[in-house]
Amino acid sequence: MTTAPPGRRRLDTSVPTPYEVATREPRVDSPRWARLLMIATFVAWACGTAGAASAITDVGAPSWLWRPSAAVLLVTFAVMLTHRVGGYMRIWVSLSLLLSAAALLSGVNALLAAAAGTTAVLSAVSAVVFTRPAATVVQVLREYAVMLILALSGAVGVAAWNAPVEVRPFGLMVMAVSVTLAISIVWRLGSGLHGFGRSHLKLLVVVAVVAVGLFYYGSFVRTAGSPALTNLLDDTIVWLRQNIGGVPRPYEFLIGFPALVVGVSMRSRYREGWWVCVFAVVGTVIVANSLIDPRAYPSYFALSTLYSAIIGLVIGLVIRAVLFRPRSRRAARAVQQAQRTEPGRLSPLR
Repeated sequence: MTTAPPGRRRLDTSVPTPYEVATREPRVDSPRWARLLMIATFVAWACGTAGAASAITDVGAPSWLWRPSAAVLLVTFAVMLTHRVGGYMRIWVSLSLLLSAAALLSGVNALLAAAAGTTAVLSAVSAVVFTRPAATVVQVLREYAVMLILALSGAVGVAAWNAPVEVRPFGLMVMAVSVTLAISIVWRLGSGLHGFGRSHLKLLVVVAVVAVGLFYYGSFVRTAGSPALTNLLDDTIVWLRQNIGGVPRPYEFLIGFPALVVGVSMRSRYREGWWVCVFAVVGTVIVANSLIDPRAYPSYFALSTLYSAIIGLVIGLVIRAVLFRPRSRRAARAVQQAQRTEPGRLSPLR
């Protein structure tokens, strides 16, 4: 007769848990046609990004190429995001095609502004939704790069529309729509708020308080700040522009980018990590919206984004190290949470 070794029996956490959300059937039955459609979407995205980038770089490309390239990007982002979240292609892609065609053919300022705003919203949300869970630092860096590439692609698309807008109201509107869309998507992916544990709820509240506090503090300084404080901030910005060529954006390196690092790390074990990723949209939408002002210098935008990305990555990795530090011996006796699985990057999440 054999006896089991003494000690507490533990759950085998080496086996990933199955994905919690039901996903739709493939839109295309033929695997070959599905691959061809994915390749065509990638080619359209790459060509649209390259054509739109010619609007901010002096490469000798004709100006008539800018808005058609931005239109291709808008439709491509609509296809990508709709496929990723399991939406209705016939509705959302048709609407994006209609908006793109109307803006291109009419040149009406309101339609151009709507097309630019839609491009910013879709690219900002896609930059977060197309990330995957990251259990290691290397995987975090990979997802961080994916987020930046898609957000920067959206930025050149917005610039290529060359829409005449009031920059601040336009930015606030795009921010509100992007966060609302992200919440509506994550509500189903994260199964609402009822599944939160106490520690995760505290983290979400802290991030929300920092985001709201930073927003109101920035608004207060602009409207009612003392002249000394305003002059100090202005002098600091001027010094940074003159000496390092760019100014890190607080909403990006304090909220958006660290939230992505922590969010994808949490998603490797808890689907509630999607709620932290909502705050990453704050960073991606600012990147996507940064070139809406025709007076913005591409070099200043590039360096500011680079500095924000570096600082935000460092802050995010520090927070990640604190939250996911090795457990104590006593805590290790508890059942460890198994790693989660999510569909592939090119597969629908629901």
